[in-house]
Amino acid sequence: MTLNRRNLLASAGATGAALAMGLPRIARAQKPPIKVLVGFPTGGATDAIARLITDRLPAILGQPVIVTNPVGVGGRIAADALLAAPADGLSFMVAPNATPTFQMLVFRDQLKWNITKDFAPVASFASYPLGMGVALNTGASNAREFVEWCRKNPSKASFGTPGAGGQNHFLGVQLAKTIGVDLQLAPYKGSPPMVTDLVGGHLPSAISLLDGMMTHHRAGKIKVIGVFTKERSPLMPDIPTFAEQGINVTSGEGWTGMWAKAGTPAGDVTRMQNAIRDILQMADVKQVMTERLWAQPLFRNAAELDVMQRAELAHWDPIIKASGFKGE
Repeated sequence: MTLNRRNLLASAGATGAALAMGLPRIARAQKPPIKVLVGFPTGGATDAIARLITDRLPAILGQPVIVTNPVGVGGRIAADALLAAPADGLSFMVAPNATPTFQMLVFRDQLKWNITKDFAPVASFASYPLGMGVALNTGASNAREFVEWCRKNPSKASFGTPGAGGQNHFLGVQLAKTIGVDLQLAPYKGSPPMVTDLVGGHLPSAISLLDGMMTHHRAGKIKVIGVFTKERSPLMPDIPTFAEQGINVTSGEGWTGMWAKAGTPAGDVTRMQNAIRDILQMADVKQVMTERLWAQPLFRNAAELDVMQRAELAHWDPIIKASGFKGE
């Protein structure tokens, strides 16, 4: 069919109007993606918690969210990448407190960044207790009995950790000082070999997150004698705190949070903070976090995270300095 000039003009006008009407939708669909940096391996605990949150962000924020894993050096590579990124609200980092607290204090002279100066807190969203498991051949069923075992077996008294220089390590240092026992550090390359030695009776005790130990505790293969938090964890309410047992070591909360680069517009930080708060209220998120990831959904806003971060740095700084440990 042949179109005359009037039909062509009408057709062109209609097409132009349709395109003009569609432009805002196209523009919205083409919002630049938000990048979330996670400095730990895909499939690990930090990555799993991060993706549980970030998978739900696009529906709330109305733009794509991409998770990348620049893995290495306890999360420092991801922090370096955030430091190098523009402060434009499109780059964020998710990390456990191992990065902002213990990397800061142990490797302070090697870092390119300072967590309280170069990064802006957004929110924290997961909390998990650190605790101690002991081998059955110690005969200890609680913290006090383990202390007595250590005093009777000073040459054997040691504690395993999944690596050196982290919260697990310095909780052991703090515990040893509090109870007046010389506990030797036995660092492992990760939790699995450490727990294997604990179950086999080759390691008398271990301090770690409890996801790797509770299964063996409930199977009667080891004994988890306590958690290093101020209160019992709702994840494992049958496990007493060390404080309940007369040993005042209560700084064993692990947590995961999010940061932006310092100078990121406050509106972008608040928007992300509010999205995280809304996601943590979702029933399926709560279920996955507690039942599969051994973490408690716990929202802290930017101001609360900043206060907690500074308090944690102040608490651990003298302990780490007094230990004489130097990060390599």
